[in-house]
Amino acid sequence: MLPDGTYDVFVVDARLAGDVLHLDVTILAGDHKGEVVSVQAEGLLVDELEALGMPGTLFVRDGTPRIALEP
Repeated sequence: MLPDGTYDVFVVDARLAGDVLHLDVTILAGDHKGEVVSVQAEGLLVDELEALGMPGTLFVRDGTPRIALEP
């Protein structure tokens, strides 16, 4: 589990299961640079192929992750 904070990330794998997009992202900077984190997302308006290679921001608040991808 990552500490609360904001992390720049890059999508290295994406899988769609129903309406849920399962993403593996790598952290690009800071103390956790290079770590791969798995998150689930809904409502991103991208499919699994579009998500691959996308940069984004991972927000962790109270231990709960939220991701925003940058098109």
